[in-house]
Amino acid sequence: MSTDDHIRKQRVADDLEEPVTEAANLAKKLGLTPYSVNYWIVDYDEMNELIAYGGFQQRYPHWRWGMQYDRQQKQGQFLGGKAFEIVNNDKPAHAFLQESNELADQKAVITHVEAHADFFANNDWFGLFNDDPDASAMLARHAETIQEYMQDPEIDRAEVEKWIDHVLCLEDNIDQHQPYSPVGSHDRPEDVDLEEIADQLEDLELSEEVRRQVFTEEWLDDQSDDDQPITFPEEPEKDVLAFLRQHGMQYDREGQQAVEMADWQIDVLGILRREAYYFAPQKMTKVMNEGWAAYWESMMMGEEQFAGDDEFVLYADHQARVLGSPGLNPYKLGKELWEYLENSENRREVVERLLRVDDVTWRNFHEMVDFTEVQDLIAPDPMLEDVPGNLDAFDPEDPRIDAEALAAAREGEIDADAYPWKVLSYEGLAERHYSLVKPQYRGFVSRITQEDLERISRYMFDDARYGTIEEALADVEYRRGWDRMREVRESHNDVTFLDEFLTQEFVDEHNYFTYEYTHSSGDFRATSTAAEDVKKKLMLQFTNFGKPTITVADGNYRNRNELLLTHQYNGVVLDIGQARETLKRVFELWGRPVNLLTIDKQFDEHDVEVARRRDREPEPEEVGRRIRYDGEEITIEEVDWSEVEHLDADDIDYDTKPDEWVS
Repeated sequence: MSTDDHIRKQRVADDLEEPVTEAANLAKKLGLTPYSVNYWIVDYDEMNELIAYGGFQQRYPHWRWGMQYDRQQKQGQFLGGKAFEIVNNDKPAHAFLQESNELADQKAVITHVEAHADFFANNDWFGLFNDDPDASAMLARHAETIQEYMQDPEIDRAEVEKWIDHVLCLEDNIDQHQPYSPVGSHDRPEDVDLEEIADQLEDLELSEEVRRQVFTEEWLDDQSDDDQPITFPEEPEKDVLAFLRQHGMQYDREGQQAVEMADWQIDVLGILRREAYYFAPQKMTKVMNEGWAAYWESMMMGEEQFAGDDEFVLYADHQARVLGSPGLNPYKLGKELWEYLENSENRREVVERLLRVDDVTWRNFHEMVDFTEVQDLIAPDPMLEDVPGNLDAFDPEDPRIDAEALAAAREGEIDADAYPWKVLSYEGLAERHYSLVKPQYRGFVSRITQEDLERISRYMFDDARYGTIEEALADVEYRRGWDRMREVRESHNDVTFLDEFLTQEFVDEHNYFTYEYTHSSGDFRATSTAAEDVKKKLMLQFTNFGKPTITVADGNYRNRNELLLTHQYNGVVLDIGQARETLKRVFELWGRPVNLLTIDKQFDEHDVEVARRRDREPEPEEVGRRIRYDGEEITIEEVDWSEVEHLDADDIDYDTKPDEWVS
């Protein structure tokens, strides 16, 4: 870095010192507990490089980083894309700010990053890899190791790159629902050599009586039962990379046989598997994580006015662009779901209080309750809206007030006009930002259905009764929504998050729908607005990172040392073309023929034509197929349904999380 670059970046860093400090303080006041964050000032090219590297400054040599860098740069040049931030999951976390961004953008990035760091620190799925990942150092070590292999004169650099290509083709074929653990090499179970056993018995010098009692002829016959082929693993193995690390070989084309992997191949495979486990939680929680960050960024920048008066319009414009990006937008979907969760929990709190009022039941709820009165009664204390004007009126003993900060503000040590949130406690901020009184949600309580009212009433305990609605709502816990959000943040991933909180009410409110390709019309059409259909479509995109679920069924298929993989069919067929190419990669890691069992759909042309005339969809026939690659050619053959029947899901199995994590 030149002296001029250093001076310029230092100047930007100096301007951001206060926002960084105060954003971290505000995040903690709001109940977040993030990792500490190191912020780095980078230029445009450095930001593109970091994005290409997945948020880290050092990665192993490979052509894909250059491809991603080129794509990112062209996106900025020709599509108007703009990089605002990148942050990595580490302890401490590292975030990078682009020096050319406006101060409003930098503040938005900082608040966004603090929320990401909180998610990294508290979501259990990130803990499956390591509670203290030290990721920057780990990835740097990996980069140096692979670089050394590439520079080794006895190893062909091109072979290392090809080996990386083979492994990366399977990087999502791990068991992301289990904690990461390294694996060693284990030989395949071998056939028993009876002559060797006899020799070993002779060496033991056992008495004839012991040999007759323990090592009987029946026992020896059991060891030589040639009718029982050796099959492993005992249960389908989802971590394909681990299985290949343990039992895989490389194919020697000169000798036309499988040989043991070289040490560097074993090492590289293990390195890339470890990195796959490190990045898995980020892929599994994209909607939750980005939605969480967008929610708290909006809270801090907008509602707590972390953005100055001269910065707010620019900030609002840029956030609207992010949330309005086309396609499946994890920022928008995630933020909407977190807001819906908060509103639903706050509504439940209010409804539970109201159902304890004398003469109010779930049956007459909508007739007995004046919802305009309810909105007035749950409105936050006006004093919390004007903190600077009420410094002298606040009671230090009030749990909504930070007594120490209040004293400092009264002494002029805290600028209450710039940072009014410093005077309030978590309880005070929860009341100040109570979601149900925000203009866009004022009708949320009244929209509760009779079905939901009955469900809430069924599980209530009459531990408190109220004479009036006013008495009931005086006991409302304003923090309940935020508390529930933090609970969900700890245990869920995207699939479970969508499964639990994407309801018909949410779908209707946000106008979600499904669309499909229809054979009758030959184009895509909207097909459903039912929550179950929308949920199914979304969850299929997030299950197993949106990739097919492939497991190892047999490492000695047909007793010929061939590998048998199976596709867990959930109604979505494989892209046969991609499956063929992937099997070629797997062959390089197994060293022997590889097979893949799957279920395919086929349409009869006559049925398609009839369906088109009658404006309905034809019924496909599901058939079993086995794709095989032996190192020279691909063969695809239809197999009997009995061979694939176990792969056909009776219902969609999203395979989401360990049972004990169910909230």
